[in-house]
Amino acid sequence: MLKDITLGQFFPGDTFLHRLDPRIKLVCVVLYIVALFNAASPLTYGIMFLALAAAVILSGVPLRSLTRGLKAVYIIVLFTAVMNLFFTPGTAVGVTWLGRHITAEGIRAAVAMVLRIVMLITGTFLLTYTTSPISLTDALESLLRPLKKLGFPVHELAMMMSIALRFIPTLIEETDKIISAQKARGADFESGSLVRRAKALVPILVPLFISAFRRADELATAMECRCYHGGQGRTALHVLRCRAADWAVLLLCALLPAAVITLKILGL
Repeated sequence: MLKDITLGQFFPGDTFLHRLDPRIKLVCVVLYIVALFNAASPLTYGIMFLALAAAVILSGVPLRSLTRGLKAVYIIVLFTAVMNLFFTPGTAVGVTWLGRHITAEGIRAAVAMVLRIVMLITGTFLLTYTTSPISLTDALESLLRPLKKLGFPVHELAMMMSIALRFIPTLIEETDKIISAQKARGADFESGSLVRRAKALVPILVPLFISAFRRADELATAMECRCYHGGQGRTALHVLRCRAADWAVLLLCALLPAAVITLKILGL
């Protein structure tokens, strides 16, 4: 299961989506989320699905990688669907005990919520799959640059987010190694009561925290050796410049929430 978590991974490529300006991709993801949370009908969900499918095709990321990344959230999706299915008031769909507790409104809410979560995670995964952590840091710092006048630590925030995102795959790999080592020593993580399973996680968490702190110390030492002193006076190796294609994509992404909200107002 841990190997299926692909958050933070970057798939190098030279596709149209890889070449887009990272600032444009960040803004487009925000616009996509706004449109997705305003979708309320089969028509609007169909529009969102077509937009997501087009992005997946343009990204060149294998569909297997996207579906593998969703395995880690299947339990959350299932739990959300069950909660909406049984606890949404409305018209019962049958006369049996199960039919009385399931409503037509609950079915619609469950389907809508599952689609929303799956498309939300897939859309945000595409951002990290097609954008390197360094590019994400530069884009975030560039977009938040006006806040520097208010004394907001823009560079430090962007750096922390980039480091956190970068080390997610590393920590997942480290956790998998620790679990394999503990199982080789006879540890059992799957049997027993809930309390026993929780106690069995202690031999995993302790070395994981020690490893994380060691990596953080090594990273801090490496940054000091390279004379890192924050964002003051720093220059970028790759200067971000928007092209005509970037502005065209931004315009299309801006039209997406506008169209979804308009259809929602019109009741379509």
